[in-house]
Amino acid sequence: MDKNTHSEKNREFQPEYALEERIIKKLEKMGLSATTVESCTGGLLAGRLLNAPGASSVYKEGYITYSNEAKEKLAYVSHDTLKAYGAVSAQTAQEMAVGAAKAAGADAALATTGIAGPGGGTAQKPVGLVYIGCYLNGKTTVEEHVFAGERAVVRSQSVETALRLLERMLSEEGL
Repeated sequence: MDKNTHSEKNREFQPEYALEERIIKKLEKMGLSATTVESCTGGLLAGRLLNAPGASSVYKEGYITYSNEAKEKLAYVSHDTLKAYGAVSAQTAQEMAVGAAKAAGADAALATTGIAGPGGGTAQKPVGLVYIGCYLNGKTTVEEHVFAGERAVVRSQSVETALRLLERMLSEEGL
């Protein structure tokens, strides 16, 4: 295959990364650093942020904490929280966000924990239930969402929603 043809085809299919580019620019302008801690999104959130030019100037590190043990070890989620509320809970998402910021020494942290499916759901915690936590300069916000669709769609919607939450919180901080 001709290299020029290959390059042109790649350009045709490159998605726009406006949301993550705006976030990275805001973080740079504010002099803030960021990290991610992910369960159900398994690294997609970090990957999406790292699509943006300049990400290396603000992104510290990321954690994939799929197991409860990893949530405790890497994001300082309390064993008691996991036992009382479960891995998929607002309490766990909050502790993940705060713990990741502490572990990475970051000013901002995004956390995702949920049930992407197709199995694993219950009447109380259905497939598509995702908690997104965002820590920014000492303030933590947690949102509960129930996304519809198959596994990949739930994960993708979780990432998009998490990024929008961080952008909103950064805007509230002054930009």
